[in-house]
Amino acid sequence: MEVTLGNQKVEMEDGFMVQPELWNKELAELIAKEDGINELTEDHWKIINIIRDTYNEKQMAPMVRTICKESGLKLKQIYELFPLGPARGACRVAGLPKPDGCV
Repeated sequence: MEVTLGNQKVEMEDGFMVQPELWNKELAELIAKEDGINELTEDHWKIINIIRDTYNEKQMAPMVRTICKESGLKLKQIYELFPLGPARGACRVAGLPKPDGCV
């Protein structure tokens, strides 16, 4: 389904971007607001960058364990930052397609 986020039309499937190469920081902020995150903090961006870097390198989202290790944050902190969780919330804001195993 094509949706308009800000002034950009983006193809979305189950709430996730179909074309992650179209992602940008403005889209991240708009998706975050849809998920109830009013402001993306430095810790949000740390997680988003880890997710995007891993996706760009391996064409898949990182495991939660990797996100915790690389960010230095505990899983509880990640859920506080992304209430929908690392897969549903963080990967969505990072502009990734729907991760395997994400319901």
